[in-house]
Amino acid sequence: MAKALVEGLCRKGYAVVSGGSWRGVMGAVSDAAEEAGGYHKGVLPRFLGPYIYERLSETVWTETMSERKENMRKDTVASIALPGGIGTLDELIETMVLIKLGQYSGKLFALNQDGFYEPFRALLDHYVAEGMLLPEDRELVRFADSPEEILDEL
Repeated sequence: MAKALVEGLCRKGYAVVSGGSWRGVMGAVSDAAEEAGGYHKGVLPRFLGPYIYERLSETVWTETMSERKENMRKDTVASIALPGGIGTLDELIETMVLIKLGQYSGKLFALNQDGFYEPFRALLDHYVAEGMLLPEDRELVRFADSPEEILDEL
């Protein structure tokens, strides 16, 4: 799904911004962007230098993870969370908060491959049920079951 999403983004003329690593899902994104001939900006804190994908179109170095997240969102029209680890969850939640506070104007997607984000969706529903999240704020995250759903909204 990562490859299909990145290929679709590149076909539509979007630049791809990622964590810039060769490892895991970031590596799949990096490979797909390179194969599609797309522009791929990687944002890495200096301490993750050993994990850099060497063939990025552009590399942005930061000092902290917070700076990394800020730079990854800069000038983007959307933030897309693919299935990932705790860092991805942190990026997803922070971006949702920034949208709620009017500090990020892009769209926010969670690519729900094989139901990966169902527990997160259930957590948001729980927050709404408990009165800790407004129903309209719950909708700030768009859950997509396929790359095509995301590509159609962009």
